[in-house]
Amino acid sequence: MTKNQSTIRTTNLDYELIFDGGSRGNPGAAYGSYQIRLSRGKARKPVRLHLGEGTNNEAEYRTLIRAFEDLLNEFDQNGTDPGAVHLRVYGDSQLVIRQLQGQWKAKDARMRDLRDQVLRLGKPLGSVEFVHQARWRSVAALGH
Repeated sequence: MTKNQSTIRTTNLDYELIFDGGSRGNPGAAYGSYQIRLSRGKARKPVRLHLGEGTNNEAEYRTLIRAFEDLLNEFDQNGTDPGAVHLRVYGDSQLVIRQLQGQWKAKDARMRDLRDQVLRLGKPLGSVEFVHQARWRSVAALGH
């Protein structure tokens, strides 16, 4: 390999992502937080987001979209092959998690578009698993 060739890391990497979103009023001022960590590694500081106006469910999806975008951008910056990444996503919104798992339909066009955007962002990854968790776990990790 020459000095100018870039290297892409291709080892299997297990990541975990916890996300939560909401709004003050529904709809109202939307906010969200997410935290990423390598499995068995130290969790990073949660990222806090101000998302303008929206519903609770929109805030959940928009937070997850931002987390995926930031993670994919990080992989691009540090040369990580997204295809080597196994991502487990934890959220306490049954609606969002069950829609992403394909267990529940997204009847509302806005929810369908947001769901599809998350699924598109996950395509380059080796695997993505969506896991519903109890609210207290999200609060413990993210502080809200």
